[in-house]
Amino acid sequence: MEEIKLIRKIKTLIVIFICFLVLSGVTAFPIETELQFINENSSFLPDFVQSWLSEVYFAVKTTNANFPFLSYGTDWLAFAHIVIAIAFLGPLKNPVRNIWIIEFGIISCILVFPLALIAGPVRGIPFYWQLIDCSFGILGLIPLIWCHKLIQKLELLKASGPV
Repeated sequence: MEEIKLIRKIKTLIVIFICFLVLSGVTAFPIETELQFINENSSFLPDFVQSWLSEVYFAVKTTNANFPFLSYGTDWLAFAHIVIAIAFLGPLKNPVRNIWIIEFGIISCILVFPLALIAGPVRGIPFYWQLIDCSFGILGLIPLIWCHKLIQKLELLKASGPV
């Protein structure tokens, strides 16, 4: 009975992670449209954020008008999110055997921090936006670490056999 509850919790966490990973990827496809919407409806945000989003929207709109092929890069970003999400079907099917995929996800979430904090300043990204990017690493770590602990518990439960 405890094993069934553990498996249910593990699968729920993995499905949530997959959904958010796919969602974060798919939203990269219509980036200009999303930025236009946010730019037109950002009055509730602080001025410095509105200014940054306006600048980003202008850059994306201008780039897409003159060099639309550069947006192919964000298409590949979206595709990568979807492909990585598919990898998490492994632990969904067999969590104990595929715990390494959860570990891969944890490592990937940790690597968000150096990428954001090193590449961010190089690319002229404001520090507060780098922190927003880092929050995606944190939001990914929470369900993955929890899931990892539950899988370890499941493995011990299975190893001890029926009582």
